[in-house]
Amino acid sequence: MCSTWNIFVFMEDKHVYLKLKDYSVSGEKFELQYNANLDLLETKPQPSPKQLPNYYKSEDYISHTNAKRNLFENAYHFVRHIALKRKLKLINDLQPDTKHLLDVGCGTGEFIQLAQKNKWVVKGIEPNTNARTIANKKTGDSVFDTNMLLKLKTGSFDVITLWHVLEHLPNLDQHISVFKKLLKPNGTLIIAVPNYRSYDANYYKNFWAAYDVPRHLWHFSRTSITKLMNSKQLEVIKVRPMIFDAYYVSLLSEKYKFGRMRFLNAFKIGFRSNKRAKHSGEYSSLIYCVKNQFQ
Repeated sequence: MCSTWNIFVFMEDKHVYLKLKDYSVSGEKFELQYNANLDLLETKPQPSPKQLPNYYKSEDYISHTNAKRNLFENAYHFVRHIALKRKLKLINDLQPDTKHLLDVGCGTGEFIQLAQKNKWVVKGIEPNTNARTIANKKTGDSVFDTNMLLKLKTGSFDVITLWHVLEHLPNLDQHISVFKKLLKPNGTLIIAVPNYRSYDANYYKNFWAAYDVPRHLWHFSRTSITKLMNSKQLEVIKVRPMIFDAYYVSLLSEKYKFGRMRFLNAFKIGFRSNKRAKHSGEYSSLIYCVKNQFQ
C-alpha cells in the first residue's frame, strides 16, 4: 500500500507539508503543517473567528441550506437519509437510561429531529443562523447558538455527537474539555471526521475535497484522535467506517481537479479506497466512539 507521506511537499524551514487552495468559496491559498506530537495536520494561516464565517457563505454548502437543485444534491440527500438511520442505530445501541443527546454542529437538524421522534431528549448547537432557524422549526426550538455550550449543565448528556464538526472548531483543546465536562460519567462522545491517511486522500493529494481549507482547521488520523482524547482522560473504545464518504469526497475531488464531476472515476477511486481500508482500517472518514470512563 502506498504511504500517505508521499503527498507532502516538505520545506524544512517552514515545515510545510502540502499547499492547498480553497476551491469552494474564496480561491485563496493555504498550507498544511504537520504536528508530529499529535500526528495532526494544521491549516495555516487560520482565519480569525471574525473572518471564519465568511468562508461558509456559499450556496453550495448543502448542510446549511437543504438545497436539492441538481443530481448531486439529490444524491447527497438520498445518502444522508441512509446515514441518518445508521447514526440513530449507533446511539440507540448505547442504551443509556435517560437518552439525553447533544448534537454539536447540527446543521438543519435532520439528525436531532429523527432522534427526537425516537424518544431522545435533544439539544443542538449550530452557529449558522439560517441553518439554526430551519432546525428549530423541525425540533421545537431545541437548537442554540454556540454561546449555549458554556451555559449547559455539567454532566447532563448521555451522548454528544459531532458529525464532521470537530475539524471546524478553532479552539480544539478547549472544546474537547467542554464536551468531557458535559458528558455524564460513562457517557459517550461520538466524533466523525475525515481521515487524511486514507487512500483517496493520497490519490487526490492537494485536490482532496475533505481538506476543505480553511473551513477544516485540523486534519486527523486515528493516532491524532486517540492522543487528543487520552489527553483529556477520554478513551476511544470503537472505530467505525463511513463507507459512503469515499465516493462523495472522490466526486468533489474530481470536480476540483478536472473542473467537472467524473462519476465513473470517482466511483472507481471510492471503491478502491474502501477495498484497501478493509485491511488497513484507513477509511476516507471514520466514526470514533469515545467513552468518558476516566473520572
